[in-house]
Parts: sequence; C-alpha cells; structure tokens
Amino acid sequence: MTEMFTIAADDPTAQQHSAQLMQQIRASINANQGWISFADYMQQCLYAPGLGYYSAGSHKLGRGGDFTTSPELSPLFGSTIAIHLADVQQQIPDYSILEFGAGSGRLAESLLKRLAELDALPSRYYILETSADLRQRQQLLLGTLPTALTERLCWVSDIPDSFDGVMLANEVCDAMPVNLLDFSNADVKELGVSADQDDFLWQAQPLSSTRLIKKAEQIRSQIGEQPYRTEVCLFATDWLETLAQKLSRGLILLIDYGYSFAEYYRADRRQGTLRCFYRHQAHDNPLIQPGLQDITAHVDFTSLAETALNAGLDVSSFQEQADFLLAGDITTAAASLQNALNEAEWIQHSTALKHLLLPGAMGHQFKVLSLSRDLDALPRLRLNDRRYQL
Repeated sequence: MTEMFTIAADDPTAQQHSAQLMQQIRASINANQGWISFADYMQQCLYAPGLGYYSAGSHKLGRGGDFTTSPELSPLFGSTIAIHLADVQQQIPDYSILEFGAGSGRLAESLLKRLAELDALPSRYYILETSADLRQRQQLLLGTLPTALTERLCWVSDIPDSFDGVMLANEVCDAMPVNLLDFSNADVKELGVSADQDDFLWQAQPLSSTRLIKKAEQIRSQIGEQPYRTEVCLFATDWLETLAQKLSRGLILLIDYGYSFAEYYRADRRQGTLRCFYRHQAHDNPLIQPGLQDITAHVDFTSLAETALNAGLDVSSFQEQADFLLAGDITTAAASLQNALNEAEWIQHSTALKHLLLPGAMGHQFKVLSLSRDLDALPRLRLNDRRYQL
C-alpha cells in the first residue's frame, strides 16, 4: 500500500466535502484512544450519512464515474439473469425480487422488461439502496417504464420478513467494510487507522476479536510463516446470516469478483486485494481523499458458502460469470439483439458481450454463488458448477 495518488485537487467543492469527512473520522479516532479498525474507517469513508462515497451525490457509475458494472455495459446481463429468475418463478408462482444496491437501476430495468416478455414478473420488486443519490437516479430511470412494471417497484430500508423469491446482490459484497490483518514471520496484528496533525496513518494493534483470531489461524495454516497482509470481511458473513433468517423460500444470487478461500489466501498474494477507484483509475492508498474514492476488496466465497450452510441454506452452485450467463442462454439473447440493431450499435454491444464473457475480463474474474432454501434443483446452475473449489 505505497502508491502515491492525488485526486480532485482542482475541485474545491470535492476537497471541502472530503475535509468534512476527515474531521468526522478524526473525531472518531480521538474518541477511540487514537485508533480505529480499518473496517470502521472504510465504513465511514463509504457510508457516512451525507459524506460517504455511497451516501453523497458524486457520480459513480458509467463513463463519467469511477467504475462500470455489468448492467451498465449491456442489457444482455439483466435479460440473461431473468431466465434464471423465471426458473424460480416456476416453483414459486407468487414470488418477489429483492435487489441490493441497485446502482443506476439498469439491472432492474432490463430484468423487469425481460421478465414481462417471459410472463414471469414478480409480484413485487424491492430495492434496498443506501445511497440517496443512487435511489433518486433509479427512480428517475425506472419511472419511465410502463405502469404494469412500475407498480411492482418498492424501495425499502430493510429486508422484508418471511421473504419468498430471489435476493440479488450484484457487486455488493466487494464494497462491504473489511478488517486488515498484518502477519509478520511470528505474529499477526490488526492494521487500523490513526492520525497525526495532517494525515491518516497505518497503525497495528494486537488482535482483540475472537472471530479475527480464529480467521487468522485459518489463514496462517494456508500461507505459512511469512510476512503477509490481507483482508477479512466479517460484515459480509453477518449480512448473509440476516438474509438467511429472512428467506423463507427461494434463491440468493451473489455476483462479484472474488475467490475461494485457497485462492484468496494464496501464499504469493502477499498484499491482499484491497483497491481504490477514482474515475476508472485504480490505486492502493485508501487513506487519502476519504469520501471521494471507492474502496473495495475481493470476496471470499468459501466463507460465504460456509455461512450459508451453517444458516440452513443449500449451496446450489458456484459458477464463473461466463458459465452462469451462458446457462441463461445469453448467446440467444445476443442474436435477437443483433437483429434489432444497426451495425454500429451492435459493435458496441458485442464489445460489452466479450467483456462479460471472456476469461481475461469479467467472465472469469466474476463468480456467481447461488444459495437456496426449499427449492428443487435448478438445472441451469449445474453448468460447470465449481462447488468443489470452495
């Protein structure tokens, strides 16, 4: 974590925004005897009300933003997921959809349009969005849909109880706060954040959390005795436990970039996966410009699968994104789209299709973990199922 990176230096409004958040974080550090965990720091950087990256009104998605998600690339992504959801609707006719972190609303838009064509619309389409800015963008975009679709939309602040249907999280877990562990040859400490007069600083403390101690022991058995820095996302396992409590019957789809435990904590992955993004540029210093940049870490899918099993869910499938989309017949959807577009328009979508599917892009880097309760086997999830890797 040594790269130097300066952003937004010519934007006084952005700098003022970041300075306010810095003051708030500094107050939190001072109130906690001069140190907070990186998970606490990341939580404030991303989600502090009115100031955090996802809570304020900065432009995050698309060409002018900091990153691009699969739904932003092409409606083929959402229309293909709709095929999988239609399979669930065959078993739960009166089903609902709950989407976490719906971004610009593009995924909900393409899902609802395709589900209408398949005669498989949900009774309700819930969106749980923590960003007021993104929620407004979603409402503007989705408000242009036909009334038969918009009447099913409902923005919520919590997960509905006794939920029947599909819970969908696309690139959600990677933005959950992580704790940082710093292994020396003989010891392991938690890496957190302190502050001097001008800057935030890294500072290590002895492990105090029983859960982190247990996780550190598991990681140590994987990496051996060597210097090593990595992340642990306790937030994601807690969140998934809540989902399991609320899911009465149905499917949970977790789509994100990440690895199995053995791949995540490979001996040669000595600096972990923590990255920051600003205007499509990546760097590794989360201690600068809080509130103005995204902070992410890859997902440990093995931990999520183990949490699901312990919570009484079935681990139905673990696929690479390319296999999941091919199982949803994305090639047929692409052929139909090509017939409806002129050549120039199709070139743009074909480029997006390659990005979604090719091994060097999202097709291999992104995974889909499918978790279920009280559902019969869904055949599409069997295509190149990689649960053995977990």
